[in-house]
Amino acid sequence: MTTGTAAGRATVRARVPVVLDRAEGRTAELVTFHGLPDDGEHLACLVPPWDPRQAPLVRLHSECLTGDVLGSARCDCGPQLDESLALLALHGGVLLYLRQEGRGIGLYNKLDAYLLQSRDPDTDTFEANRLLGRGADERDYLTAAVMLRTLGLHRVRLLTNNPDKVRQLRAHGIDVAETLPTGVHRTPENAAYLEAKARSGHHLPVHGPDTEVPA
Repeated sequence: MTTGTAAGRATVRARVPVVLDRAEGRTAELVTFHGLPDDGEHLACLVPPWDPRQAPLVRLHSECLTGDVLGSARCDCGPQLDESLALLALHGGVLLYLRQEGRGIGLYNKLDAYLLQSRDPDTDTFEANRLLGRGADERDYLTAAVMLRTLGLHRVRLLTNNPDKVRQLRAHGIDVAETLPTGVHRTPENAAYLEAKARSGHHLPVHGPDTEVPA
């Protein structure tokens, strides 16, 4: 853990404007940080505009190289990222891209878990992690809370189906004023994965959020 972050202190390292094709060509700001609670190179993506008098729309997105970059059909991560950026393009807000590959166990371990699941279709993603000697889900959202506070955001509307994100943010002092569901993005290839997420406590609505996010 980085020294001096126990109380949730961090500073902005740099703000870099970029045009994002996946956010309808909007110019967003990528923000890096000094002094986060762990050594991951986590990133905040600020998409304007949003009303500073209201809680902004926020998405915590855990890194998934296979889904986000390569378009793997095994999960719903890539579609969730695209959906989040499309909503932020319409309404403004913040996406935190958290370097927590494989629910925190890392890319190589995640691919090892894929092999276990391929050998035994009854082994779901959480059980595969445990069989590797890791936690079913090792993600910790303290860093996300510190990033939000560093950006001056203490009250948010969270785009998620995962109640653990809500619970952890609140435990770390972030007021989650509203929770908005993401789409399900179900396909034949990821159906078993989504069913495992539902068993773990994720709320998986039949329909995701429409484009009119409540004010």
